[in-house]
Amino acid sequence: MDTLNPLTRRAALARATAIAGALAAPAFATRAATTKITYGYSAVSDFATVFIAADEGLFARRGLEVEPRFIPINSTIPAAIQAGSLQMGGPTPTGYLQAVLGGLDHVVVGGGGVLSKTYTELGLVARAGAGIRSAQDCVGKKIGVPGIGALLHVAFRQWLKLNGIDANSVSFVESPFPQHADMLRGGAIDAVVTGGPFMTRIVDGGGGYVASYFTTFLPEGYPTVLHVARRDWAAANAAAVRGFREAINEAAAFLLQPKNDVRVRELMAKYLKLPAPAVAKMQISPPGPIVTAKQLQWWGTLLREQGLASTQPNYAELIAKA
Repeated sequence: MDTLNPLTRRAALARATAIAGALAAPAFATRAATTKITYGYSAVSDFATVFIAADEGLFARRGLEVEPRFIPINSTIPAAIQAGSLQMGGPTPTGYLQAVLGGLDHVVVGGGGVLSKTYTELGLVARAGAGIRSAQDCVGKKIGVPGIGALLHVAFRQWLKLNGIDANSVSFVESPFPQHADMLRGGAIDAVVTGGPFMTRIVDGGGGYVASYFTTFLPEGYPTVLHVARRDWAAANAAAVRGFREAINEAAAFLLQPKNDVRVRELMAKYLKLPAPAVAKMQISPPGPIVTAKQLQWWGTLLREQGLASTQPNYAELIAKA
């Protein structure tokens, strides 16, 4: 089953294949030593290229021994990288930028998934009977978000703005993904900004309905997950940074090939700990392995406009040099 629907599959596949081919050629002849990397990920399909690269030998062929480690709360990944318990990890752009503005010297090696007009695994789910169908209907309501200042919170506030609604007219309640269904059922919130299997379970269980796939109204192609490392680690392991990038680009080309869909879903089930029926119908986030300063700035501008950041960094300096 092919439910991956990137911006344009053919163009994305051609781009990823070209990049992977160009980068991969010199890699195997020049690397002998193995670099061990513990990589922190959370329970979303945006990490598909990491799973592919790990299990299809794309990291290993480049002298990398990458251990994907599940981190339940994405916002804790930057702290774990800083402490050294992770060498790399995948925070969201908003979490990463807030960590950098808070003083952490981390750099971006690449990207996972991206925003897409056709990706409907994220949405505003309203409590059954709440009557919420539009941005206007959210005024005066209590909306659960997985984290204040987190990517989904920032993206949802931007959607409200695009529809002429002041986000301050909405009450936001911080609520972790696993609590979404119970909070809706108990009436603690009127709707929740959620995604993935959590959204599916709420809707399938009759506890709520999708009021809006709000991220589909945002610009396409902006990263939703970043591959990040400490700057000093990246500088000391430049070959590993190059190898990681090469592997992720090759994995993106693998992901975009319809013939590999069954294998990709096997990896989703393995790493996201989901049952086969759930994996069979889930969408997989389109890949965006290369991240630019312009893309980071887009997220940073949203943070500043929403009062979640008072300054902006030098975005070009946030991309790892290797």
